[in-house]
Amino acid sequence: MRLPRDTREAVALIRRAIDAGMRYIDTSRGYGESEWVLGRALRDGYRQKVILSTKWSPWVTRIQPDDDASAGCVRRRIEEQMRRLDVDYLDFYQIWNIDSREHYDQVVAPGGLLEGLLKARADGLIGHLGFTTHDTVENLLTYIREAEWCEIILFTYNLLNRTYAPAIEAAHRQGIGTVIMNPVGGGRLAAGGPVLDRLAAEVGAVSVPDLAVRYVLSNPHVDAIISGISKERDVRDTIAAAERPVFDATQRRRIEGVLDEIARASAAFCTGCKYCLPCPRGIDIPAVMACVFDYRHWGLPAAAAERYRRIKEARADACVRCGQCEPKCTQHLRIMDEMRFAAEVFRTAE
Repeated sequence: MRLPRDTREAVALIRRAIDAGMRYIDTSRGYGESEWVLGRALRDGYRQKVILSTKWSPWVTRIQPDDDASAGCVRRRIEEQMRRLDVDYLDFYQIWNIDSREHYDQVVAPGGLLEGLLKARADGLIGHLGFTTHDTVENLLTYIREAEWCEIILFTYNLLNRTYAPAIEAAHRQGIGTVIMNPVGGGRLAAGGPVLDRLAAEVGAVSVPDLAVRYVLSNPHVDAIISGISKERDVRDTIAAAERPVFDATQRRRIEGVLDEIARASAAFCTGCKYCLPCPRGIDIPAVMACVFDYRHWGLPAAAAERYRRIKEARADACVRCGQCEPKCTQHLRIMDEMRFAAEVFRTAE
């Protein structure tokens, strides 16, 4: 997903990552030209060195207008992806983002995606089946009990988001492989900040990214992590972190204690309920408030500014203090003051 845009540079970086010890490769039909680039990188014997996984679902990306959740459609996508990757076998194939009971039911329905995947496995095209998810923990616990076919699940889990910890534990205990995306918060933790810098020093981590990777790997229910790479340092730093000892019980308690404190602050701040919307000026108030929280409570100024810059709707400087939002806020927050704060703090991110 985060590979360099230049194909030759990306191929060289992938090969350096494999040579350095990275083994599990996660791609998809929806990551731009990622599959084509990987196809080039995995020539010359590199295919035999890796565990290759790709994914697709019609509700995430339709390649053809008539794509659907049928067995025949997923077979076409698998064969197309294998051509793009220039391989004759996929180690893993995942249903991309089961995010609701409706989508799960489409997967397992007669003639659905699962039927197509089982046929592809029987025909020797793929080795193992699984899915990725952003669904609720409650739904996931149900799927884990039901999905005897599932061998691997890709979850979000990091210092900033521990929501899926119960589902990760349940999957692991069920014998399902657990792979973690965004161990460094999708890059939000890369630059660090005063709060997490202090925590990293307390527990003996060399940096906030080192803290983030080792925190995830310290969870005994995690089998592997995916590290997005865009430069050689990403490879070097991630592998160095993985080779250091996992955190012991005392270190984990300290980390969890700090995270719990921030979680309590979050509970008293913006919950993202969106009751404050619509704003007459078109401001995405919850998005701005999330940036303020990253800045103030997580102590991540660079990440907060970048997140603010990416807001597509009107930003905080459009606020005219009309006051319509505050009476609707379930947390009784001083939203107008927070908009003024955001406009001042993130002025250079405009």
